[in-house]
Order: sequence, then C-alpha cells, then structure tokens
Amino acid sequence: MTEPPPIDRRAVPRHRVEELSIDYNDGETFLFSYIDDISEMGIFIRSSDPFPIGTRLSLRFGENPLELEGEVVWVNQIRIGSDNRNPGMGVRFCDLDADKREAVVEIVRTVAYLGSQTTN
Repeated sequence: MTEPPPIDRRAVPRHRVEELSIDYNDGETFLFSYIDDISEMGIFIRSSDPFPIGTRLSLRFGENPLELEGEVVWVNQIRIGSDNRNPGMGVRFCDLDADKREAVVEIVRTVAYLGSQTTN
C-alpha cells in the first residue's frame, strides 16, 4: 500500500496565538509551555529544550481541554550568540478521528477570528 504524498505544512494557513497554554509529554517528561501558532495540521510549541524530531507527544490544550497525539516534525534550536527569538518545535497532529479534527478546526477558527479582531 502506497502512502499519500506529504502535505506541505506551508500550504495550510497558520495563525499566531496569544497565550494559549499547552501541557505535553513524551511518556516520561511532562512539560507546560505556550503555543505560538496553530493550523489544522499542527502547532508550534515554544521551548528552549525541544524534543528530537520523531518524538511522539501527548498534547492537552484549549479552553475545554483537547487531548491529542502529535509528532515533532521540525525543531528550531536555541543558537547561542545569535538572534534566534523563536526556539521550539513544530508538532504535527496524529491519529485524529472526526470529532478531534472538528475540535481542532474550531480552535483554529476561533484563533483566526480573534487575530482578525486585533488587527482591525
């Protein structure tokens, strides 16, 4: 069976997030941070010590906490002596059923709406 071609993460609109907290863990380490941006495909989590690419994470975020699985797909490390103001990791959502996908879409819509209100 052939896997479908990967989706270009830049093709899906991403929205900046103001103060959306997240709890996440890799099964051993439990952490708390903030989401910097969100799309229907995933999130960017601020972190000065991101997990390695390929790490599966349990995620919990949102007003009515949404619990999802994700996978670290890219990392922006802290670079000492450089102007790297955005360390963290890109996490792609995994194994979304229809209800969880709709819950993610609703959060994205809310974030997009609130973002449009602050720019007007």
